[in-house]
Amino acid sequence: MKDLFGKALLDYHNGNYTEDLITWTNISEEDKLPLAYLFRDFKNMPLLEQKALHSSKGQLLDVGCGAGNHSLYLQHKGIDVTALDSSKGAIEVCKKRGLIKTENTSILEFAETTTKKYDTILLLMNGTGIFESLDKTSIYLEALKTLLTKNGQILIDSSDIKYMYEDEDGGYWLDMNANYYGELDYFLSYKKEKELPMKWLYLDFNTLHTACLACGLKCEMLAQGEHYDYLAKLYV
Repeated sequence: MKDLFGKALLDYHNGNYTEDLITWTNISEEDKLPLAYLFRDFKNMPLLEQKALHSSKGQLLDVGCGAGNHSLYLQHKGIDVTALDSSKGAIEVCKKRGLIKTENTSILEFAETTTKKYDTILLLMNGTGIFESLDKTSIYLEALKTLLTKNGQILIDSSDIKYMYEDEDGGYWLDMNANYYGELDYFLSYKKEKELPMKWLYLDFNTLHTACLACGLKCEMLAQGEHYDYLAKLYV
């Protein structure tokens, strides 16, 4: 991976902003991802993210922390938070912005090597995305489960993107022989460079609930957004 995401974050933080990230998927057209949005403060976060931060407690792990917005807010509130991201550039930005504890690794690698336990694990901005595909979901859930304290919680958001397959008559053009409709190929470009495509997963709540039960986790809906999105709490 070229870590174009990390490069873009560093450019913005260092005052070298000239253009935004461009993203698209195998079922959607190119769209701008404003770098300013990736540095938003609490009042500019979606309500689901605000709800997740208000529900956070104890020792906390912020998975896929990006520029560290959620971690910084919680750190300022006195919460002991560790920001984790596989992007080297993102973690550099987190450190420059004042985050005390960071980890530059994937969640699976981290779960295999650490003995630490957390009271809250955050996975926001479509937290299920890192699961990659439906058949890998159990692998990630089991890894996250090992990182929880006895009364710990996982706060995760996602969206049911079935609406993206709706036709003009209100029907759906889903291919029943294809993979789960929330499995997407995600593409990103920055300053005329293209990143290698990655697998990205959107999970509807019922499918997440079923996957959690299979892993010995309870799954509770905490809040619903205005556009098929939701925030869930997972716990043992």
